[in-house]
Amino acid sequence: MGEQTWNNPKPGEWKSEELSQGRIMDYKAFNFVDGEGVRCSLYVSGCLFHCPGCYNVATWSFKAGIPYTKELEDRILADLAQPYVQGLTLLGGEPFLNTGTVLPLVKRVRTELPDKDIWSWTGYTWEELMLETSDKLELLSKLDILVDGRYDKSKRNLMLQFRGSSNQRIIDVQQSLQENRVILWNKLKK
Repeated sequence: MGEQTWNNPKPGEWKSEELSQGRIMDYKAFNFVDGEGVRCSLYVSGCLFHCPGCYNVATWSFKAGIPYTKELEDRILADLAQPYVQGLTLLGGEPFLNTGTVLPLVKRVRTELPDKDIWSWTGYTWEELMLETSDKLELLSKLDILVDGRYDKSKRNLMLQFRGSSNQRIIDVQQSLQENRVILWNKLKK
């Protein structure tokens, strides 16, 4: 087996406003797999990391799927408003390359449903995001939990909580921003 290779962007190289087509692959209401508790999950279209062994290759194209609409956003907010739903999950695809789509949604959730938590998966590492564009940093600032890092099939572990490879981390975003260092989620099972 050869070396694990990904696309590795330079800081600010991949710009959401140039790449995103405002499309999603799927929206799944009331699921239990994309984070803690009952969740509403939005799978955005488009990713440039192209991790070997990615479980969701269909989301790599920014032209895949269907347009994200105001009607869908309203439905997501209505679903999230259900008392048994813990929060919203952003995945894909790459949410941080679709900030024009997900930032307005996240802002609405923060305003209209402030008790709901927001999780996101990303191929970026925390350290890479710290050097990124203002839209990516704004999205990060509004999250509760970030699962960071590229999927590495050489570190695949099916026993891991909410991630596919051992290099990925489940990060408490707000505490990490406050302390200016990575703080792992306090419910992480060792």
